[in-house]
Amino acid sequence: MIANPEYKGEWVHPLIPNPDFVEDPSLFKRCVDCTHVGFELWQVKSGTIFDDILVTDSIEEAKAYAAETFNKKKGPEKEQYDAEEKKKADAAAAAASSSSAKKDDDEEEEEEDHDEL
Repeated sequence: MIANPEYKGEWVHPLIPNPDFVEDPSLFKRCVDCTHVGFELWQVKSGTIFDDILVTDSIEEAKAYAAETFNKKKGPEKEQYDAEEKKKADAAAAAASSSSAKKDDDEEEEEEDHDEL
């Protein structure tokens, strides 16, 4: 790593005074009986699925829930995804091969036309 003489440490964002700001130490308690979770998604690949969402403050509960749900599905879901990606790759390769063969045939036909001169 090359030392940069202009490097002056990590960037620290400037604090801008906000006279209307009021600290709320109980902000996390606002939703006591929450039944829904919302996501604001800006960009997601097609086929993305969100499931097995758990909101808790207990790491033990989260690990137990993950063992019952996520960890059991992780392997089979990856296998299915890999199989679907292989099908897509094979189809793309077949299409490319077919396109290449058609292009070769077209070039041969053009060459035959020029031989008559």
